[in-house]
Amino acid sequence: MAKRLVIKDKYKGILFIIMAGFFFSLMTFFVRLSGDLPTMQKAFFRNAVAAVVAIAMLMRTEEKFKIKKSSWPGIAARSICGTTGLICNFYAIDKLNIADANILNKLSPFFAIIASYFVLKERANRVEWASVVLAFAGALFVVKPSFHMDFLYAMVGVAGGLGAGIAYTYVRKLGKQGERGPVIVMCFSVFSCLVTLPFIILDHAPMTWQQIVCLLCAGLAAAGGQFSITAAYQKAPAREISVFDYSQVIFAAILGFVFLDQIPDMLSIIGYVIIIGSAVFKWWYTMRQDRT
Repeated sequence: MAKRLVIKDKYKGILFIIMAGFFFSLMTFFVRLSGDLPTMQKAFFRNAVAAVVAIAMLMRTEEKFKIKKSSWPGIAARSICGTTGLICNFYAIDKLNIADANILNKLSPFFAIIASYFVLKERANRVEWASVVLAFAGALFVVKPSFHMDFLYAMVGVAGGLGAGIAYTYVRKLGKQGERGPVIVMCFSVFSCLVTLPFIILDHAPMTWQQIVCLLCAGLAAAGGQFSITAAYQKAPAREISVFDYSQVIFAAILGFVFLDQIPDMLSIIGYVIIIGSAVFKWWYTMRQDRT
C-alpha cells in the first residue's frame, strides 16, 4: 500500500513539473513581450501577482498565515536564493533568446544535486556527478565563452540557474518538514517584492497598457508555475522528476520560434542536446536503480 502511494505521488510530481514548465515558459514569453522595461520592475510585477494569489489561498484555509517555527531558516534561504535566481533569469531573458535563457535556468536541477549534498545530506553517486559535469559541459556551448557581452549575459543566466537550484533544494526540505506550499510561495513572493520595490521607486519606467497586460500575464503564469513546482518537489525527490522540468525549454523554443522569430544557433542546439541528454540519462539510471 505504501509503495503504491509513493508511485502515485511520483506521477503527480511529474504532472506538476510539466505544468510548471509550461507556465514558466509562458512567463518568460510575456516578460520578453513586455519590451524595454527595467528588470526589477518586471520582477516586481511577476512576484506581486503570485503574492496576491498565495495570500488569497491562505485566507481560505483554517491555519491562515501560520508558519512552523522550524521552517523559518529554510523559508529565508529559499526566498533569498530564489529572488537572486529570479532577477538573474529575468535579466538573461531580456538579453538572450528565450530558449537559451530557459536552458541556462534549467541547470538548476544539477545545481540542486550539489546543494542537496550540503542541505539535505543526500549523497549523489558517480553517475549523478558525471551527469552534472556533462550538463555543465553542454552549458559551455550555450554560453560560448568569449569577450563578447553575450557571454556576460549568459553567465548571469547560469547564476540564475544556481539560485533556482539552491532554492528548490530548500523547497524540498520545507516539504519534508510539512510546511504548506502556499506559505512557501507567499513568503518568497513577498520577500521578492520588498527587495525589488526600492529599485522601482528610484527607477520607474512609464508603461503602456499593453506592457501592463503582458506583465500581469507573466505574473499569473509565474504564479501557476510557482505553485506547480512547489507541489512537484513536495510530492517527489528532485532526482526522480527533475528531468521533466526540461519540458520548459521545448515550450519556450516553440513560443520563441512561432511568435518572436527566434531560432537558436547550432552551438546552442548542441548544448541543449547535451544538457537534456545528460538529464534524461541520469533519470533513466535512477529509475533503473530503483527497480533493481
